Formats: sequence, C-alpha cells, structure tokens
Amino acid sequence: MKKIAILTRDCAGVNAAIRSIVRTASKYHIEILGVIKGYDGLVDGNFVSLNRRSVSGIINQGGTILKTARSKRFFIESEQKKAVQTIKNNNIDSLIVIGGDGSLRGAHVLATRYNIPVVCIPATIDNDINDVDLTIGADTAANVALDALDKIRDTATSLERIFIVEVMGRNCGYIALQVALAGGCEEVLVPEQDINIDAMCEEIKAGNANGKVSWIVIVAEGKAKGHDIANIITQKTGLETRVAVLGHIQRGGHPTAIDRTMAARLGNYAVDVIQQGKTDYCVALKDSQLVTIPLEIAVQPKEIDVHSYYTLIKLLT
Repeated sequence: MKKIAILTRDCAGVNAAIRSIVRTASKYHIEILGVIKGYDGLVDGNFVSLNRRSVSGIINQGGTILKTARSKRFFIESEQKKAVQTIKNNNIDSLIVIGGDGSLRGAHVLATRYNIPVVCIPATIDNDINDVDLTIGADTAANVALDALDKIRDTATSLERIFIVEVMGRNCGYIALQVALAGGCEEVLVPEQDINIDAMCEEIKAGNANGKVSWIVIVAEGKAKGHDIANIITQKTGLETRVAVLGHIQRGGHPTAIDRTMAARLGNYAVDVIQQGKTDYCVALKDSQLVTIPLEIAVQPKEIDVHSYYTLIKLLT
C-alpha cells in the first residue's frame, strides 16, 4: 500500500477523521491525497497532498477542509468510468470515503462494479447508516439543536406561546427524537411515524384549558414543514404559534468530544482495514468495539425504535 485518497462529505468530526487517517498513514509511509469537492473532484482529478503538518490544528473544526458537493455527475456511468481512470492515472491504491448513505452508495459502486479498493467511515448528522450505532457528526448536531431549543424554550415560556421547532432529518428522525427527549418537549413529528394532528391539537386545547401556557413541538424536515404545522395548530386551537427553523447550523459547529474521539478511532482503524486487504466495508463502533460492516448492509434503510422514544417523550411530558 503506497497511496490512499480521502473523499468526504461535511459534518462536525470529519476533519478529526481526516487528521487521524493522515497521521496513521504517515507511520506506515503511505502517501495521502485529499479529494477536493467529493465525487466531482474524483471525476476531475482535483487532489491535494496531505501530510502531518497540513492536518495540524483541524481536530476542532467543523465541516471538511477538503470541501464537498452533491455530485449528480457520479450517477452517470460515463462519469464513474472517468473517476476510475483518474484513480488509476494517479496510482491510487485505495479510497477512504467519509460520509453518509449517498457517499457510501457511491463507494459501493466503485468497489463492486469497478473493483476499486474502498473503505468507508460513516459521517452524517442523521445517524441513518444501517447497523451502525452512531455516525460521526450526529452527536454534535443533536447538541447544537438542543442548545438552540433551550434558548427557544426561554422565549416560549416568557411569551406563553406554542413554538414549532423544525430540525434536519430528511428520511430519519434521529435528531428530532434526541432533541425532543433531551429537551423535555411536548410533541415530536418524525418521518418514521404517523401522528394524528387533530388529536395533538385537542391535547393542546385541553392543556390550555387547564392552565398550560406554552408548548414546544419538534418537527423533522422530512415529515413536514414547521410553518405548515404551525398554521394547522393555530387554525384548530386559536392559540398563537411561532416557528423556528434551525437549518444548516446543525451541520456545523465544533465537534463534541464524542465525535472527535470516534473520528480518531475510526480513521485509524480504516487505515488498518485497508492494509489488511479488505474492501467494500464500512468501519464503525458497535458496543464500543471497532467492527467492519459490508457496504451492501450499511446502505440499507436503518430502522429506529421510534415507538420507545415517542412513548417516553409522552410519559415525561
């Protein structure tokens, strides 16, 4: 093994993983190239050389120093073949992909269709990689959202209003469930579970009649738009409702200790797995142990025990 390329998406902790890969590889005298702007950079041959000094001081930075982009081009077979040729032209022996389900699917294509050695590190705020306990970035995102929620609660209580807080989560309600439970919220709406909006509004009306003056409802963006839910609640209850859309602040910020240490361990382990000659795998922590998961399993839809979260949230309200 002489040369490894790193390709990334962005979330808190990715830079810590890059740092770990580079410094582990340097121990074995392996050259590291960083791919600029994800799969588009792989197609175009947009690389930067990485060494111990170039990754100094990045462990606490959010995002990715390699930049990133959602690549529509990589869905096209001819563009995939360009990427493969770029890999060969640059004498790259293996690829480490750090990202979410889309990034892992791209890596799986390279490994299975084009026989490119690939190992992946799961990094996504949605924590939606199958058979993985926790992905890099998810803990930071939940804590960023929770910090915002705590501030919103101060206003909701003072103004005696209903607040709808929309968090990220296109297909997965992980952030919404974490924030709702940790923030002591009254209701949570996630893509994985249907909810009776009329019944929720009746609960709000009954609570208001008994003297309850403020509510916080968490909505995952993949379930509904916060403004739509607010309009329904106002129409059905007659109570004043406000909306806070947290948006992309959840993707950034300084990574938590959990994300930094996990990134360090997974980056180091990814290099070891590559040196063992393994490919088409995702590295992860399960029950605090380092494991490899076949990409064909990792890219399958992940199931979350939404019911237990929802039951506890309602019980503690």
